[in-house]
Amino acid sequence: MEITENKEKKRFETTVEGKTGVIEYIRAQDKMYLTHTEVPDALEGQGIASSMAKYALEQIKDEGLKLVPLCPFIASYVKRHPEYKTLLAAGYTV
Repeated sequence: MEITENKEKKRFETTVEGKTGVIEYIRAQDKMYLTHTEVPDALEGQGIASSMAKYALEQIKDEGLKLVPLCPFIASYVKRHPEYKTLLAAGYTV
């Protein structure tokens, strides 16, 4: 599965079986706010959202940004993968 950043639409995205899953974001200063994760119903349970979350978090780490996990899925992903807790912006916990 190929995951890319669509800077024009401000989201990470992947297309599987002709359907697109996304993680929407807002970039501000040194932070990336992950605001919404959506995978089409037909693709649920295949690990697509988790793969996109890992991709987005690695991108944040590579760019030296801080994470603001406004999306509940992203917050739960970070909780399950504590190696990403170091990315959390000051004042945010999961």
